[in-house]
Amino acid sequence: MCKFVFKIWLIISGLSYSLIINAEEIEKAPPLVTEIEFGYQAYSGNSDSNSLNARIGAEYKRGRYRSKGELKYFMVYKDGVEDKRQSIIDAQTDYKIGAKNYTYGSYKRVDSKYSAYFKNCTLSAGLGYQFAYTKDFVFELEGGPGYRYQKPNTDKIGKKDIIFPETVEEMIVRGKVKTSWQVLPNLALSADVTVVSGKSNTQMDTDLSAINNISESIALKLSHNSQYYNRVPEGLSQRDSIFSANLLFVF
Repeated sequence: MCKFVFKIWLIISGLSYSLIINAEEIEKAPPLVTEIEFGYQAYSGNSDSNSLNARIGAEYKRGRYRSKGELKYFMVYKDGVEDKRQSIIDAQTDYKIGAKNYTYGSYKRVDSKYSAYFKNCTLSAGLGYQFAYTKDFVFELEGGPGYRYQKPNTDKIGKKDIIFPETVEEMIVRGKVKTSWQVLPNLALSADVTVVSGKSNTQMDTDLSAINNISESIALKLSHNSQYYNRVPEGLSQRDSIFSANLLFVF
């Protein structure tokens, strides 16, 4: 099912790209920025643990077209034994249809071997609006309908897992606020809030980060991510948090 959802997202991306190659605003040299980061993560909420993590990200812009994707991976060992392993793919394609308006198609997939869900996929498409989009400050709002598929790992569900033992296949509504601010030449702040709401649950992800440039291509990145669920099993906290301290390399 996740593969089917991913194919739909690829079709949306391909349609956007076919429109762009015919647009007059295409630049001959499209900018491409890639990032690599790795570091330390600490978890709090329903679980207290720490791990090493790695991330690869890229953003590509050409004319009215903008595409961004990232791959995150982390692994936790306890007493020399692998305890957790998880990978996250998050990708989005945008196409600008006006001075401040754009359409988007987004796809997110979480694969985990040991946690509550084997697979957790979300696909969404809709409209976005840029309240501000300058070199130093960005403020965007987007939203639209989508689809969510979750396959529970019934063999690994524990007392501290925010999960109900049922496969989820449902329509959703997704909304996101994206902001970034270049406070100083060597300091940037960002805050993103994503809400995904369906019949089974409503989840709100909040991502806060501060990036301090050490050089033109190396930076220290501090991040705080929290997930809030409106429906959780009895006795669990509705919020989980992750703190990360990473080295960021930009190319």
